[in-house]
Amino acid sequence: MTKPKPPRKLVAFDAARYLDSEEAVAEYMTAVLEAEDPDLLLLALGDVARAKGMAQVAKDAGLGRESLYKALTPGAKPRFDTVLKVAKALGVKFTAHAA
Repeated sequence: MTKPKPPRKLVAFDAARYLDSEEAVAEYMTAVLEAEDPDLLLLALGDVARAKGMAQVAKDAGLGRESLYKALTPGAKPRFDTVLKVAKALGVKFTAHAA
């Protein structure tokens, strides 16, 4: 008689684990921006911030750590200048191209 195998445990996907280079961050953010979803953009900025360290990103953006978490929560309505400060702190630059 064989023992039943225990069920495998899946680890939740965390994009921050894979954002280990400027190129990876740029590709990720480009794909997110193409989706044209504001909540997805906030989620992606949060992923990049976690990859770089929330405390340091908050400091570089001139925000409190808790304020940064609040601003990057899907459904939040952060000011545009806040999004730009966070992007700059992350080393991300938004550019426009003709549609």
